[in-house]
Amino acid sequence: MNILEVQQGDFTISTDKQKLDITLIHQFISNTYWAKDLPLNIMEDAIRGSMCFGIYHQHKQVGFARLITDMATFAYLADVFVIPEYRGQGLSKWLIKTITELPGLQLLRRWMLATADAHGLYQQFGFTQITNPERFMQKHNPDIYTQLKSSGSI
Repeated sequence: MNILEVQQGDFTISTDKQKLDITLIHQFISNTYWAKDLPLNIMEDAIRGSMCFGIYHQHKQVGFARLITDMATFAYLADVFVIPEYRGQGLSKWLIKTITELPGLQLLRRWMLATADAHGLYQQFGFTQITNPERFMQKHNPDIYTQLKSSGSI
């Protein structure tokens, strides 16, 4: 897929991975409830294997999201954030709108994500509770990075 860049005032959303501030992304994500203690090398691997979206104020990265997709039937939205000092400006809404309206992704059968606290944001873009949760399964190890860190494995 070609690099996408969209502008809104002094802000840009870009899919150019060369622009990503990996240090900022890792620092933020490794301190979240969903990826506590995530090692840098795993974050780098996740970025390599995903479509990534950076939000930039001039040249400073202020937000991020990853989309894991086959570009045909399924997409999983992950690691969405806007740094605290830039919240309240509609940037997360603009980011989700940009991602969900991407050409080439309009015929996906299913989009998924997991959130503990941003249901209202995602509902604005058509996300709903899973209608048949009994059909979905997971293999989940939420504390794997903390366990690896405390054992000295990472």
